[in-house]
Parts: sequence; structure tokens; C-alpha cells
Amino acid sequence: MYIYKNRSNFYFDIVKQLIPQDDSTILICGGAILDKQIFQKLKINNVTITNLDERTSPAEFLPYNWDYQDAEKLNYKDNSFDYVIMHDAIHHCSKPHSTLIELFRVAKRGVLAFESRDSFVMRILERLKLTQTYEHAAVFHHDCVYGGVNNTEIPNYIFRWTEREIEKTINSYSPCYNHKFVYRYGSSFPSSPAYERGGNYKMLLLKILLPFYKIFKLFFKKQQNLFAFYIEKSSNKSILKPWLNIDDKNNISFNRQWAEKYYKTK
Repeated sequence: MYIYKNRSNFYFDIVKQLIPQDDSTILICGGAILDKQIFQKLKINNVTITNLDERTSPAEFLPYNWDYQDAEKLNYKDNSFDYVIMHDAIHHCSKPHSTLIELFRVAKRGVLAFESRDSFVMRILERLKLTQTYEHAAVFHHDCVYGGVNNTEIPNYIFRWTEREIEKTINSYSPCYNHKFVYRYGSSFPSSPAYERGGNYKMLLLKILLPFYKIFKLFFKKQQNLFAFYIEKSSNKSILKPWLNIDDKNNISFNRQWAEKYYKTK
């Protein structure tokens, strides 16, 4: 199986697979220059890039729109954009579940996010200190002032997701429909230890383990270190939960007839 040279190639491939290359409106949260480069390469034009970095110059993101937005509390109405995307940034938020809900709320058709997966392999790497649990490297490489939780100087805890946690979060917020969840997995060779003192030894250890990892991931694809999830937002009457009714004005109510068939009456 293929191992990406860097995480941006995985980003490009998954967007190409799951987001249509048309005039759909795209909102990118926690955005950076990489996002601009990816969408320009894909020739997707109707894009708004947002972040909460006050140092940002909107000119950096031309020809795309830029907006100052906090992903934990977006100043957009429900269903404002066809697709909402966030790449490797939810874990910088102090309220990751709230952030995912905000992305979902603002999206009309779907949400695509790239984050780390809370896998068995990742937990071992954390214990061996071959990957970070708190992202102090990002703060150090942003002049010890930015890059942490909510873009402050405080290193953020790297919140890692499971498929079940994603589904529980969305189904709790939007319990009326059967939403579709799509997961993608990939591998890239970690680079973060190279920036640490003594990092060369960690990189050497990872290179020694690499052949074994390649065999391992053939059988356990979910244990890879790249993870993306897409949530298709549903509002189709045909996939409304059977215990609910919806009228012509899209008002949802409990389906009494369904309940009378399902539950015994005295």
C-alpha cells in the first residue's frame, strides 16, 4: 500500500475524491496557504478561507475570499455553504466537539475534516514519545506566541478521533435523519521527531520499524496515521427517522402512529 511523502498529498487526493470540482460554495475553517494551494490545484473557485489569526492579510489568499472566523462559533447562518472543510485544525480548538457541530451546522451538503485517529498504534507512539500529545512544536515554530490552543501560545492537546465518536457527536446534534459517514485512511512517514533534540535517533527508530509497519497496515488499515472523515448532511424526507413525521413546511414532529405500532398499549 502507498505511503504518502507528505500529508498534503493525502489532503489533495481526498478532496478530489469527495468534493465536486464545480461551482459549489466551499468554506474552509482554520485555513492556511496550503488550503489555497490545494484548491487552486483542483481548480475549485468558489472558496472562502477563514481563520482566527489577526496577522493574516486577506491579500495572501487571493483570488479566494478570506474572513476572520472562530471555528468554535462561526458567524454564518445554518446551511450557508455547500461544503465545509477543516484540515488538521480541529485539534487546535478548545472545544473540538463544538467545532465539529459548527462545521456541520453551516454546511448544506457535507463536511470534510482531516484529523488524527485515536488508534492503538498512535497510543503506542505517544507512550514512546515518537509523536506529540501536546503540540508544543507548533508554538515553538510560531515564535512561541501562536500556534497553540485557539491560536494562542498555550500548546494544545492533540484530540484524536474515533469513528464512533464522530457519529455520536453528529447524531446527538442532528437526530432526525440517517446521515452518511465516509472514512478514508492513509499513511505518511512522520517528520515531527526530526525537529526535536535527539530527534535523529527517533527518526532512525521509525525507519527501522517502517518495513514492519507496511506489512501491519495491510491487515489493519485503520491503524494508519492519516485519517479523514466526510459527513453527508441529510435532509431528505425519505431518510427521516421512522418515528418522526415532516409536513410540507418542514416542521418535524413525533410519529404517534409509528409509536402505537411499536409499543404495547395497556
